[in-house]
Amino acid sequence: MSDPHVQPEARPHRTIKSFVMRAGRMTEGQQRGLDRGWPRFGLALEDGRRDFAEVFGRRAPLTVEIGFGMGQSLLEMAAAAPEQDFIGVEVHKPGVGALLSGLLAQDLQNVRVYSCDALEVLRDCVPDGGLERLLLFFPDPWHKSRHHKRRIVQPAFAELVRQKLRVGGVLHMATDWAPYAEHMLEVMNAAPGYRNRAADGTYVPRPEERPVTKFERRGERLGHGVWDLKFERID
Repeated sequence: MSDPHVQPEARPHRTIKSFVMRAGRMTEGQQRGLDRGWPRFGLALEDGRRDFAEVFGRRAPLTVEIGFGMGQSLLEMAAAAPEQDFIGVEVHKPGVGALLSGLLAQDLQNVRVYSCDALEVLRDCVPDGGLERLLLFFPDPWHKSRHHKRRIVQPAFAELVRQKLRVGGVLHMATDWAPYAEHMLEVMNAAPGYRNRAADGTYVPRPEERPVTKFERRGERLGHGVWDLKFERID
């Protein structure tokens, strides 16, 4: 019989994830990129808080992109801005391998990569006030109402990002799902410490620095919209 005076052990709180681990098949090129590129460009969550000026060997404006997919946009941005440094975070290994393969092929020096939960990277590895920009392009919209809690853009996310941006730094988001764009706008308009950079208080025109993906071009041909949001940390 159990002792009524002994309290049951508390169950660990289960964190709601904003992503699903898909078992994608690696191509030979992606695996080669992972094998050869990770020792050079990979960063580990277990290493904790980092001085990224030391990681890159210089002090430069730092951008984090959450969920870079197959990495093409990140490659384009890094190649176009060699004076800036970039950190990409992606959980899916084929995308990580594809990005690393591209970094090796283009001999880019200004990108490093985490392959883990981006919220953990922000919380545990990025110093407060250390980011020039945080990019969140086309995150999973979690269409069904019962899954909306899985959307990464929530009040707690907005506050975490605010802590990591420098004053004047920018959170730039983009989505092709109108209800999610409205959700993003609602969350960010209510988040303290931000200013919407859109002149009308809604969405900004597509910024030139955000590359247009093949997926986006296909959507445009089908008449799909894309909404960009930019919010600046003001305190």
